[in-house]
Amino acid sequence: MAHDVGAFVATLASRSTHTRRAYEHDVREFVGWCERGGCPEPGALDHRVLRRYLAYLQTRKLARATTARKAAAVRAYVRHLRRQGVLARDPAADLHTPKGGRRLPRVPRVEDAAALLATAAGAGGARARRDLAVLELLYGCGLRVAECCGLDVGDVDLRRRSVTVLGKGSKVRRLPLHDAARDAVAAYLRSGRPELLVEPTDALFLNARGRRCTPRDLRRILERLPLPDGRRLHPHALRHAFATHLLDGGADLRVVQELLGHADVATTQVYTHVTRDRLKRVYESTHPRA
Repeated sequence: MAHDVGAFVATLASRSTHTRRAYEHDVREFVGWCERGGCPEPGALDHRVLRRYLAYLQTRKLARATTARKAAAVRAYVRHLRRQGVLARDPAADLHTPKGGRRLPRVPRVEDAAALLATAAGAGGARARRDLAVLELLYGCGLRVAECCGLDVGDVDLRRRSVTVLGKGSKVRRLPLHDAARDAVAAYLRSGRPELLVEPTDALFLNARGRRCTPRDLRRILERLPLPDGRRLHPHALRHAFATHLLDGGADLRVVQELLGHADVATTQVYTHVTRDRLKRVYESTHPRA
């Protein structure tokens, strides 16, 4: 019996596009290693084979997070083989895999975010109105890049000042729109999107070809809008800023968790470390006894 990666990928339908792509790549890489002599038959996978593969990954000197992701993809694939009856037991169940570590996100300051939005608001044209609406939603609602790209026109309710987002795991959440975000989206819908529209589509944000914006399109928006010091942000940095600035302002951690769409509050807690680091830096740079 040969490895069937396609059947495994089909089980990832509820995962994000990014996760599906990464897991498929990682599992195909693992299967390729197996077929080169590691273990051609999926039914012969055991704890020893998996340990050898982890050792092989370590020799490639990958980043810890990358190694951890590849190990997680292989664990998921092995669980799939167990569910399909290919394996009598899960040899990865007691396998100690490397942890990716948690890097604190680099977060733009409040004044950086304000300067970025002011620059975007000062430009003219359909593309500029789209860019401002995108930035207001990324920073004002804390959207993931894929969530922003996936928005349809009907997902935005300007009258109720809300946006409905399809997040990871196909979980839906409804987020409030502040006045600036509402006004930016309204202006884009009124006199930006019609100019970018080429053929009928439900997509909210359109690129220069009239197609739904992709994560690459959003990265290009930030590349065109450097901060006053010349730095350029990644779109996801605005989600980090959303969470951090809320916590800096006294927001409850559980509320921020819901707004971000995190399944586990532990994921949200990384931002409390960011705010503590920032408080420490302010204290050390301003207090006369620090």
